[in-house]
Amino acid sequence: MSGRDGRPIVFLDVDGTLLPFGGDPAARRLVAGVGVRLAAMPCELVWATTWGEDANTGISPRLGLPRLPVVTWEADPGPGDHGLGLHWKTRGLATWAGTRPFVWLDDELTTLDSDWLRNYHPAPTLLEHIDPHEGVTPQTLTAVESWLHDL
Repeated sequence: MSGRDGRPIVFLDVDGTLLPFGGDPAARRLVAGVGVRLAAMPCELVWATTWGEDANTGISPRLGLPRLPVVTWEADPGPGDHGLGLHWKTRGLATWAGTRPFVWLDDELTTLDSDWLRNYHPAPTLLEHIDPHEGVTPQTLTAVESWLHDL
């Protein structure tokens, strides 16, 4: 379930986060330079994407990242907490993190996810909503680095 160490976690989504949408699907490109900055952060990087293990073969090498742990999802997560307005990943990531602080980079986050985690996760969290047409920005990475430094 959760990772091997006690460092904070940075959960990474792919589509719309590291691989922005827009334009010709064949022309989609990973956000430039993000791998170097992520690799230098004092955290455990974890894939939190429906790409699953494919993120390790299709994305990690292109970003210059090693093989990362992967959060596995139920084959059919069903409606989950949609009735509450929570993203279907929210509870699963909180469970995977255990008592560790975490950052979650995703293009589908809302304030409901932040509010729920603030009330129910035992450690600090930082949720960064990513514009799916722009992807992760240098400003977002700076905010994450600062948050991790301040823990």
